[in-house]
Amino acid sequence: MSIRSARKVSGKNWHQAAEEKLTLGQRSADRLRNFMGSWGFVFGFIAFMIVWAALNSFTRGWDPYPFILLNLFLSMLAGLQGAILLISAKRQDAIAATLAQSDYDTNVAAKTDVEHLLQLIQDQSTMLKDLREFLEGETQKRPADSGATSDANGAS
Repeated sequence: MSIRSARKVSGKNWHQAAEEKLTLGQRSADRLRNFMGSWGFVFGFIAFMIVWAALNSFTRGWDPYPFILLNLFLSMLAGLQGAILLISAKRQDAIAATLAQSDYDTNVAAKTDVEHLLQLIQDQSTMLKDLREFLEGETQKRPADSGATSDANGAS
């Protein structure tokens, strides 16, 4: 009797397969999101704004106080960051949905495997019970048979 699992295992997991299908834009959005969400970006951006303000405050700069050009760049950056983060969040939602489906499929397959194993255990328990009853019946027949043969051997 062959026992097979209901789970289907391929060489690649769903995450590897999904990453191979990413477009250049999706990969770029993920990289930008990872970069913009880092401490390096935060500290670099603070340093950039300090340098901008210093150059335009203490020299005859291109953007005097109140730094209207800097505000324009910050507004454009915020708009682009919002769009990039939404693209990346949309991808993360798709990943979460795929993961949930994969978990569900695994759970259904595991349930099928467990039900099969429970049935197998039930069948084995029934066989053991039948075997035990058979052996008990044979054991009850034997003492009477062995006593009769010993009397016959003793009489000879």
